[in-house]
Amino acid sequence: MEQFTEQLKSLAKRIGTLRDSITTEEATKTAIIMPFFQLLGYDVFNPLEFCPEFTADVGIKKGEKVDYAILMDGKPIILIECKSINEKLTKHDSQLFRYFGTTSAKFGILTNGIEYKFYTDLEETNKMDETPFFIFNILELRDSHVQEIAKFGKESFDIDNIASAASELKYLNALKVYLSVQFENPDEDFIRYLVNKIYDGVKTKNTIEKFTPIITKGLKQIVNEKVNDKLNAALKSTGDNKISITLPDPKEQIAINNDKLIEIETDDTNAITTTIEELETYSVAKVILKDLIPPTRVFYRDNRSYFNILIDDNIRRWILRVYFNENRNYIMLNDAASDKERTTIEFKHPIDLIDFKEQILETARQYA
Repeated sequence: MEQFTEQLKSLAKRIGTLRDSITTEEATKTAIIMPFFQLLGYDVFNPLEFCPEFTADVGIKKGEKVDYAILMDGKPIILIECKSINEKLTKHDSQLFRYFGTTSAKFGILTNGIEYKFYTDLEETNKMDETPFFIFNILELRDSHVQEIAKFGKESFDIDNIASAASELKYLNALKVYLSVQFENPDEDFIRYLVNKIYDGVKTKNTIEKFTPIITKGLKQIVNEKVNDKLNAALKSTGDNKISITLPDPKEQIAINNDKLIEIETDDTNAITTTIEELETYSVAKVILKDLIPPTRVFYRDNRSYFNILIDDNIRRWILRVYFNENRNYIMLNDAASDKERTTIEFKHPIDLIDFKEQILETARQYA
């Protein structure tokens, strides 16, 4: 599994290098998608195993073709519909849906080489579900993703095993998405459900409005406490005292040096999700800097390509940038005039940054 993980990371790195030069669907297939299935052990140049332009006639429409079909004993088991790396997959599953019902395939995959959506027929036999049971972004791989991807490898492929796990995976992912949305911005139904559990009085509209900020605050505190618990457990081996860190709300109004209140904003906020790993990194940075810079001066800003940790919420006073969205985790220190000259440090887990405490402190001294 470790070797397979490294191979996936290498492919992700290759994609990061090539993506700006890939402009067509055919280039996406050749440069990215075929190598991915090659990693899974399939002979992508053997049409008896990995068949391009597989015919999947739909009703009276003859000659309909799906981009690839993985065959077993001459029959398709997986259909693969490909799109250009520059296309979003939101409106393309209908094409795969049509193909699915006309073949013996048990699984369908829709991909643009970066995002992969896996479908099956959990709700009605031989009819592809509208919702994928598994989705991953190859540039943002997690250990749990790798384990699921490996199940589709040629040597380990087992239809019954994958199908039995697909239902749990589908609803587990749906639950995680739902709860993530509720933790960030709980809707009225969710608020009402929780109010019913904690309040015995009449649940009027005013009551729901009263409890909305309380529940929103409580949900954020749960995240804070989980991060603190994990961080403190990891810090035991360092000999540091137990700490408590409150993570700021990205939309919270804060005071900076000139006492002017501003609202923290990021470009295209709706497209950015601040992850638990990024918040853990922020907490670790506060621990590292606490003897040099008061925690109240340490802030973060998240954007599309990296997670910024800065002083006084001033973008010109950034200490380090954290990168999780490539084939490796690393930080870049603001210790030189250009990115090419700046120090980069690789790490596996946010707590590992404590090992580079002196280098981070040296960078931060300019703002102490």
